[in-house]
Amino acid sequence: MLTQNLGYPRIGGQRQLKKACESYWAGKISLKDLHQIARSIREENWQTQLNAGIDLIPCNDFSYYDQVLDMSLLLGNIPERYAPVLSQVADNTEIDLYFAMARGYQKDGLDITAMEMTKWLDTNYHYIVPEFKAKQKFRIFSEKLFGEYNAAKQSIGDKAKPVLLGPISYLLVGKEKEEGFDRIELIKELVPVYVEIINRLKQQGATWIQLDEPALALDLSKKEKEAFEFAYRSIANRVSGVKILVATYFEALLDNTQLAVNLPVTALHIDLVRAPEQLDEVLALIPLNLQLSLGVVDGRNVWKNNYELSLAHINKAVEKLGSDRVLIAPSCSLLHSPIDLDLETNIDPEIKNWMAFARQKLNEVAELKQIVAGNNHLLAINKAAIQSRRTSQKVHKQAVKDRVAAITEADASRKSAFPVRQQLHRERFNFPAFPTTTIGSFPQTDDIRRLRASFKKGEITLQQYEKAIEDATVEVIRWQEDAGLDVLVHGEFERNDMVEYFGEQLDGFLFTKNGWVQSYGSRCVKPPVIFGDVSRPADMTVRWTSFAAQQTNKPMKGMLTGPVTILQWSFVRDDQPRDITTCQIALAIRDEVLALEKAGVGIIQIDEAAIREGLPLRKAKHPHYLDWAVKAFRVTAGGVEDKTQIHTHMCYSEFNNIIEHIAAMDADVITIETSRSQMELLHAFAHFEYPNEIGPGVYDIHSPRVPTTGEMVSLLTKAADLLPAQNLWVNPDCGLKTRKWPETKAALINMVAAAKEARKIINIEAAI
Repeated sequence: MLTQNLGYPRIGGQRQLKKACESYWAGKISLKDLHQIARSIREENWQTQLNAGIDLIPCNDFSYYDQVLDMSLLLGNIPERYAPVLSQVADNTEIDLYFAMARGYQKDGLDITAMEMTKWLDTNYHYIVPEFKAKQKFRIFSEKLFGEYNAAKQSIGDKAKPVLLGPISYLLVGKEKEEGFDRIELIKELVPVYVEIINRLKQQGATWIQLDEPALALDLSKKEKEAFEFAYRSIANRVSGVKILVATYFEALLDNTQLAVNLPVTALHIDLVRAPEQLDEVLALIPLNLQLSLGVVDGRNVWKNNYELSLAHINKAVEKLGSDRVLIAPSCSLLHSPIDLDLETNIDPEIKNWMAFARQKLNEVAELKQIVAGNNHLLAINKAAIQSRRTSQKVHKQAVKDRVAAITEADASRKSAFPVRQQLHRERFNFPAFPTTTIGSFPQTDDIRRLRASFKKGEITLQQYEKAIEDATVEVIRWQEDAGLDVLVHGEFERNDMVEYFGEQLDGFLFTKNGWVQSYGSRCVKPPVIFGDVSRPADMTVRWTSFAAQQTNKPMKGMLTGPVTILQWSFVRDDQPRDITTCQIALAIRDEVLALEKAGVGIIQIDEAAIREGLPLRKAKHPHYLDWAVKAFRVTAGGVEDKTQIHTHMCYSEFNNIIEHIAAMDADVITIETSRSQMELLHAFAHFEYPNEIGPGVYDIHSPRVPTTGEMVSLLTKAADLLPAQNLWVNPDCGLKTRKWPETKAALINMVAAAKEARKIINIEAAI
């Protein structure tokens, strides 16, 4: 019986990759330095997995920015607009081209936009979306894969297993950039390059190759299923002497089971954490020659594995297949897990005993193999930990459970319909057409981070800390006034993260010191851990929002994170349904909303950046999720007076198939990310005749480039062609926390100028 891992975190235990990339972008370190840091991370990762007893260890799971972008570069799928960058790449390296595709390029007389970015299935990891044209050609362009396999082989020998995104999933996570064709039709152009790649790896000595095909867990059309059969039959006919493992995850195979088990490959991996029920059907249909990898250790959460449950799956598979056809593995890549629980020294020991990070999950995989071989001592230790969590009074609070059970429809409804509220808002605030605002956060400088760190270490007093935060807040308010923004924000300088900040103040949460996971590129987040019933013991934001409002005569927006986003961007308890946990969070945020309103804050933004991210991968499961997700948001806002304006913000949202639920949230103003897609997302709102106000982002904050005023006016014109202009707001795509001040100021000045220009050319009166 083999053990295997599908992927390992690549940021480094102390976020070395983040710091190295940002230093390289800033010109502070050389390319040689960047490669050396990356090499040390990879070698440490391989050795960690080797020491844990993993038999098949992934390589090429490392990426400087994103594994899907790596695949585009490997396949030579480089949009034409980057040709000028390519011509300037020196020394036969491709890293500047690579980063230009991810982040945009604005230097050397060039101004090139970044490729679109969106969420990886239902995770908070972001990938760079491949772009396809009807006559797209593919070829091996990058040598990264082959160099990394050689390095891995030298380090860990035959245990090295190259990992690639499979051909069908690569096509399906991309977008057509021309009309009149379906990207899945490119499979005939793509497969020969995959064959060439696999044969090169075989020549280098690879014995196993992992092809990730999460698309097998999605709803597939007949044409897409036929493409799977064609692709893998073609690979099997042209490749021999190497074992192919196809990995699926995040959902059951369901109607794709017959297709998956009959692919001509050596092994199939299935996710038994997210979909344990699929094992019986897979075992019933599996052919005699197929090995089965069981994803029994949760790769997306922080809780210790329940060995009894995992062993039941393993034993069932072994009984049917024999131990030599069974592999034990995490459910998915451990990219989505923090790296090492041993680095945490401040977690309550009782709760820490219930947890496992990536490094510990490797040990769990190995221990399960040992228990199958008869090590009952390991099983007894695990049973004790699981029982401790199940009965702990730190987890269960009856008063919280009773409050959730008492929620009524009235609690989830505003007092009046939107048209009534809209008129009250216009009378109260007297905004111009195309009112301008930002999404909430402003750049978190090194000085601000050092200040917060000094306070946490006890190096400065609370009074000193708060005075410094007040000074930074006043400064950003004055700048917003000077820039001409219509609705201001306080900048969030006191906040470390939009979820962690709230998790630190809510009962039922704990936070880590080093529990970082990659969100995108060099962006890492440290999600809080929801271990028990959630409640709000005290005000969380009123002090800073009230202080900010007192510094200006302009409207000041209160900034909160919504319940679904807090859920999605936390590590969630897995011992009760997610909708119950979300309702607990919603009631806590509702209490904060009412406290802000009582303090005189007239505009409150409740960010639900992740509401679409939580959408189940299978359409049949959408209605149940959307019903409770929308209800949770409505609970947060349902108690305010009509005169209070409720905003929300959503990230990377393809709304076409859920637009009626977005409307059902009944936010007075919704802001969304639309700049990279050139307002493409607004078609769904236009077709639906979305009735409320909307702020389509005109400034891509995930790129350091500064958009011109004309560029933003063009986007606003597109928006006004699709939606009632009197309902449009002007704002960036997202918060500005990760940007630098010079580019932020320049972009927002251009944005305000674009709003003023739009008021002239789109012919709307200055006041609505």
